[in-house]
Amino acid sequence: MKVTMIGTGYVGLVTGACFAEVGNDVVCLDVDAAKIRTLNEGGMPIFEPGLKEMVARNRAAGRMEFTTDVARAVAHGDIQFIAVGTPPDEDGSADLQYVTAAARSIGRHMTGPKVVVDKSTVPVGTADRVRAAIAEELAARGAAFEYSVVSNPEFLKEGAAVDDFMKPDRVVIGADDDRARAAMRALYAPFQRNHERMIFMDIRSAELTKYAANAMLATRISFMNEIANLAERLGADVELVRQGIGSDPRIGYHFLYAGCGYGGSCFPKDVQALQRTAGEAGEPFRILDAVEAVNDAQKRLLARKIVARFGADLSGRRFAVWGLAFKPNTDDMREAPSRELIGDLLQRGATVTAYDPVAMHEARRVFGDEPRIAYADNPMQALAGAEALAIVTEWKEFRSPDFDRIRRELRTPAIFDGRNLYDPALVRDLGFEYYPIGRPDLRHTENSAAG
Repeated sequence: MKVTMIGTGYVGLVTGACFAEVGNDVVCLDVDAAKIRTLNEGGMPIFEPGLKEMVARNRAAGRMEFTTDVARAVAHGDIQFIAVGTPPDEDGSADLQYVTAAARSIGRHMTGPKVVVDKSTVPVGTADRVRAAIAEELAARGAAFEYSVVSNPEFLKEGAAVDDFMKPDRVVIGADDDRARAAMRALYAPFQRNHERMIFMDIRSAELTKYAANAMLATRISFMNEIANLAERLGADVELVRQGIGSDPRIGYHFLYAGCGYGGSCFPKDVQALQRTAGEAGEPFRILDAVEAVNDAQKRLLARKIVARFGADLSGRRFAVWGLAFKPNTDDMREAPSRELIGDLLQRGATVTAYDPVAMHEARRVFGDEPRIAYADNPMQALAGAEALAIVTEWKEFRSPDFDRIRRELRTPAIFDGRNLYDPALVRDLGFEYYPIGRPDLRHTENSAAG
């Protein structure tokens, strides 16, 4: 099938590459000439495991092209995907200017029937706006072509997006006519040979499904962070609590890990957008107000722990930070907890040496020429001269480090673990001050009780 992908960001690149991988002829369009040049030269503007190799493979096979030529891209695909950004506006609502512009481009250049698919995460009612924009452009041309508008939200996890697309849990399709449903079923047929994964529904339900899914996951994270903070006050271990409640099949283990808050391009933006949508509909989403407030506070928890240990004035102290991306296997630092931690440390007079396996280039872009931030080539190099270590991202290479060397390198043998990577008893027995989240020193609690 001939597919056009409008937008070569995270969603557009992964979706386009995976469609090409199963034999479709894909043209990816973007107005950013520099990005298209990078892609045509074999570069990759984002880090996602397996994506660069997949794009290269399909470009070599002639199944994937990149262009800035709008007319050519619109002429190519019988199915036109809109996968452009929907950044939060000042009021928290999704900014739909790029979605609307993409729709207008389709209406301006289409010369035959099209299925237009909203792949971007968009508020309920966006399909109506897309349909109207195309209709206006066709009317201005005096043209009349059949077209359908479909909602097909993405459920990709950064760091595992290629695998998620190739082996989806579900494919949600919001469509109002049989022609569009048939086209989407044919397009996704290669991804559901094992069993039926497609869920068809009306367009507005599909649009709401995406926001509801991300809001639910964000709620679980904030809930567990509240439990962790309470556990710490009560002398309980949140990891044991997680195992206790996760074993209930009605709850399950996913997204029950306490930590220093969520970030990224989806959860913060989508929670705010759903709050805005609910408010406009006259149904304020009170639980999401709490979810967002809890997360904002949790991002600053590591800094509060550091201040409690070293004092409010951190002048003259250097801290090592392991992990800058908002999660492992990505270089995405949007809304990352590391940004809050480093900002708080710098504000209190400290300096920082940071390390991340893939996000160092992005960190330099985010923080600019800030002279108080140094970047290490490896985790151990970041420790040299540091007062203590803060762990913000749970990269695999941090899970089993050389603790003896860490203790030798740090001025104070203190680890502030924002992802609960280590066994508290083990680390403390090695001579460290260990500050995880929701995991107090139970030996101290037991000794106090015995006394």
